[in-house]
Amino acid sequence: MVQFTEEISKDLKKAKVGNGFFKGILGFQHLIAMFGATVLVPLLTGLDPAVALFSAGLGTLIFHLCTKGKVPVFLGSSFAFIPVIQVVAKEYGDLRYAQGGIVTVGLIYVILSFIIKKIGVDKIRKVLPAQVVGPMIMVIGLNLIPDALKNAGVNGLLGGETGAIRNVLIAAVTLGLALIIKHYGKGMLKQVAILIAVVVGYGISYVMGIVETGAISEAALLAVPNFTLPKFDLSAIVIIVPVVLAVFMEHVGDITTNGQVVGKNFIEDPGLNRTMLGDGLATFAAGLIGGPANTTYGENTGVLAITKNYDPSILRITAVFAILLSFIGKFRAVIVTMPSPVMGGISLMLFSMIAIVGVQTIKREKVEMNIQNIIIIIAILFIGLSGNILSTPIGIRVTSSVSISGLSLAGIVGVILNQVMNLTYRKNK
Repeated sequence: MVQFTEEISKDLKKAKVGNGFFKGILGFQHLIAMFGATVLVPLLTGLDPAVALFSAGLGTLIFHLCTKGKVPVFLGSSFAFIPVIQVVAKEYGDLRYAQGGIVTVGLIYVILSFIIKKIGVDKIRKVLPAQVVGPMIMVIGLNLIPDALKNAGVNGLLGGETGAIRNVLIAAVTLGLALIIKHYGKGMLKQVAILIAVVVGYGISYVMGIVETGAISEAALLAVPNFTLPKFDLSAIVIIVPVVLAVFMEHVGDITTNGQVVGKNFIEDPGLNRTMLGDGLATFAAGLIGGPANTTYGENTGVLAITKNYDPSILRITAVFAILLSFIGKFRAVIVTMPSPVMGGISLMLFSMIAIVGVQTIKREKVEMNIQNIIIIIAILFIGLSGNILSTPIGIRVTSSVSISGLSLAGIVGVILNQVMNLTYRKNK
């Protein structure tokens, strides 16, 4: 631990002069790449954006410690947890119960890391194949789209609310600009598409007078993030924990992709068990202080591909930048006053991309579209989206206070159904 702390100190010292200064610039680019997505998650869930930044920086340093500083990865807020955090917030009225679920998820990651070391990743993949993980990822994105439409002002427009046209236009400009830059942009410009779109949308909202400027002027320049301790409830934990099924495969994919970009096999060295341990401890730490669950960020892997600089110390510099930024009170006030239509517009793009990732997972893994897999995919989609399709979501009440529904039930049914289908197929073969 002491040696690792000394390495971070050396990284920062090197960032002050010569070639080290360039490393500092590269670190700042990584900060920009992860920034939009990392602060968007707390904005959509009610968590503190400053705590999210702090936990992202802290989580990244923990990850690098667990992986011997070998993997050039940054950990930021996970989108996969948005719907379940929102459900817990709605049912309990207290986000600290969501923190309890996130802490539990972190512990499960840690347990998984030991299981992976013991039995190997291939056996884990058999329990969570693409025909289960793909539709679960799709459910995460598709469940969030209605909320994005609401924030964008579409519901208000249909209901004839005052200012709805203005809100939809702001959302459309934000979304359109992000898509244009993402499609036509080159190099770093493409990586900061979300940030540029949000800044432009915020500026338009400010001109139109829908930004709460009073909160910004009253905010202190420096302020400690709003750290909170978790609360634990079995029902809240049951709501959040099943997301692990989807996020595990996301982690495997991200580490594999990162290794392909760098030209190394990080699954073998330092080992998937170590990367999972780092992710787990980072998520555990985030839950303890009030941050969202952490995950490895593809945005920063994209920056690696563009810059061709794979030095892990650059990501550690980025982590320190994120921690320092979390203590700037004025910055926090700007983020908190982000207008709903801006967030709605950018969320439409991000949530749709999540759903597309699910489709790509099925395609990339070349899932055979036989009757067994089709049944599994349809079952997961129907159960997972039942809250939007039916008047009441499909669920199972375990006890008087614990029920399983939505993504949780969809994941459980998917895993069990896949095992039953495989067993039946082997018997009939």
